[in-house]
Amino acid sequence: MSRAADASSEPDSRPHVVVIGAYGSAGVAVADRLAGRAEVTMVDDGEPGGGLCILRGCMPSKEVLSAGAHRFQARHDERLEAPPTVDTEAVVERKNEHTADFASHRRAAVHELAERDGVEFVHDTARLVDDTTVAVGDRHVDADYVVIATGSRVNLPDLPGMESVTPRTSADVLDATSFPDTAIVMGFGYIGVELVPYLSEVGDVSLTVVEHDERPLGEADPVFGDALLEVYEQQFDVRVLRETREQRVEATDGGVRLHTDHPRHGTVDAEALYAFTGRRPALDGLGLETTSLDPGPDWVEPTMQAADSERVFVAGDANGREPILHVAKEEGHRAAENVLAHHHDEELTPYENVHHHVIFAGLGVYPFVRVGHTAETARDAGHDPVVVTRRARDDGVFQTKDVPEGLARLVAARDGTVLGYQGLHYHADAMAKFAHLLVSQEFDVREVPDRSYHPTTTEIVDGLLREASAEL
Repeated sequence: MSRAADASSEPDSRPHVVVIGAYGSAGVAVADRLAGRAEVTMVDDGEPGGGLCILRGCMPSKEVLSAGAHRFQARHDERLEAPPTVDTEAVVERKNEHTADFASHRRAAVHELAERDGVEFVHDTARLVDDTTVAVGDRHVDADYVVIATGSRVNLPDLPGMESVTPRTSADVLDATSFPDTAIVMGFGYIGVELVPYLSEVGDVSLTVVEHDERPLGEADPVFGDALLEVYEQQFDVRVLRETREQRVEATDGGVRLHTDHPRHGTVDAEALYAFTGRRPALDGLGLETTSLDPGPDWVEPTMQAADSERVFVAGDANGREPILHVAKEEGHRAAENVLAHHHDEELTPYENVHHHVIFAGLGVYPFVRVGHTAETARDAGHDPVVVTRRARDDGVFQTKDVPEGLARLVAARDGTVLGYQGLHYHADAMAKFAHLLVSQEFDVREVPDRSYHPTTTEIVDGLLREASAEL
């Protein structure tokens, strides 16, 4: 009899759960929540191991961006005589040191979990034999439940001629100490928005960026995408081809040539091609073809349970729903709780997420944040919203700090409830937690204290609250 059959007849027993991808943020969250409440086998073959955010994502990218930010601000301050020179060797060396330290802490946390009763860690490759049987090394593990938390990997476009060139990815940028003079960028989502100004500022690269839509920041109200384009095209060596699609690519003696459908710049030549074209779930080699799982659209329910298998849960980037670190952790916790709920024949709870994004645009000097609704999504949800907007330069604090670009917007319901916040300005990222509290706790704009320490950048929020209250 299988362990799954045993579990259904003994609902009070502890289920055996295999977590595939134990070093990542979602996998750690699952195992931590299940420890002491289930038998847990954690599996990961990562070398050195530590998860995408730590090794190749959030942390190292912000490390290198910070160097570009210092130079950018110095270059734009006429009170300073000359911009500093960035030592790219030192940037990468320090990034590697910090990354190694962060990753060692993650591995230590996983190994400490494995010391608890009923928890083991196996440093090996996992492959599914069927829905709940996992081959790990030379053994087969029969589980009651499997949680897939294998993260994501670079998604290169299937474009004619791609086999003839070697596109550079975000990982290559993080390790780069030298740069080409000219380059083409495919992909202007959050990865491209963050790395394009770094290539321009630190690498001194002249860039042509392909943007499929009319403007970047598709999750924002249009005014924010327009503002970001203005900053990038005026303050960096960046040309953005809007509403343009790539058609094919070819290698040339001087580098690479991209053919597009742009009416005036149909063909672009450069020394290098950067592909910041997003990520896809890392499911290759997992053996899904031997299971009932079909990783297509909507293959994972909001409960994190696989649509095709009630004993398989998928959390984090692997489910393709929203590849954001804090979401991966929350999904991991929800998956763990729902594994236990299913085991005890209880109703599963869907994961509900308040939209909460930060993009470190403009080298993090002009980050973009969105929490909750935009004006457009609020209307789509049936609201007749109050929408108030302030330009950063209208608050003296941004001018005194010599960072006058950008704007912020507050969206409220007619009863005063805060529905959303967007900001593209200096320290906008620091507003995200405050905005999340306002939205998630459904504060009334008229009840939020109008009191920020002067002069600090939170004064822009006070201004929005005053204007929204006055309109109400």
